[in-house]
Amino acid sequence: MGATFIHCADPLRPGRPDGHFADEARTARDQGRPTALIDHDALEADDPGRAVSRVPEGLGPAWYRGWMVTSEQYTALDAALAARGVTLLTAPDAYRRAHELPGWYDTFASVTPRSVWLPTEPGSAPSPERLSAAARPLGGGPAVLKDYVKSRKHEWDEACFVPDLADARRLARTAARLVERQGDGLAGGVVVRAFEDYRTAVGEARVWWVDGDPVLVTPHPDSPGLRPRPDPGPLRPLVAALGCRFVTTDMALRQDGAWRVVEVGDGQVSDLPRGTDPAPLLRSLAAADTPR
Repeated sequence: MGATFIHCADPLRPGRPDGHFADEARTARDQGRPTALIDHDALEADDPGRAVSRVPEGLGPAWYRGWMVTSEQYTALDAALAARGVTLLTAPDAYRRAHELPGWYDTFASVTPRSVWLPTEPGSAPSPERLSAAARPLGGGPAVLKDYVKSRKHEWDEACFVPDLADARRLARTAARLVERQGDGLAGGVVVRAFEDYRTAVGEARVWWVDGDPVLVTPHPDSPGLRPRPDPGPLRPLVAALGCRFVTTDMALRQDGAWRVVEVGDGQVSDLPRGTDPAPLLRSLAAADTPR
């Protein structure tokens, strides 16, 4: 039968999938795949038992395809499902490795902007001295800031971009604004990445990898009308070295013509752009049903 697909339920109609995942759930059922629903709000409220209460027992191997969760929440979800005889095909340590930049950075260092990071608690921005010392290996020049998972690129000048790392006050101010705006959702800490200039008219591509194979190339969800087609072949050994079964790599074309990895993510919480047929991806995942 293949793997089960677990989606997030509609908060107002818990017997139905959230509208954002309804097309994937319908496609999975059309393919004859079992599906199940979890309560994402309950998972965020640290009640994983309630979150999985609607999942039938004994479903066996499963992929999660739903809203983003923290590494800690994913670990709790994994344990709660295991108690019901359901095994997530991505282990918690693999989820963290693909989901958070410190986990994947060393593997992809040759093809992604140079980066440093500082562990930081929500609401507590690093001091200017710590930030400047951490960023020193990057040299001067422009940089972008993010947490371990997300940036605030929609607030580019306030909470993301630093024109020159030599400007310690600007660096500290931008980091403080990032920490403030992320609030309790700050993931891990503050990441400083050397700025690389990409051809924005080309757009980003999202490459979907299942067990080391690039099974689908889509636009990035932020620019679904742009359809760049990088060759994912050179990334094969890096994805294999990462050792995660289902990942995405977001790629952008630098001004000098080099394709670069902008972000790596766990495929279970990576978004498909609007208008993408999920059937090929779901077929590849359903076939990859051997438990970890």
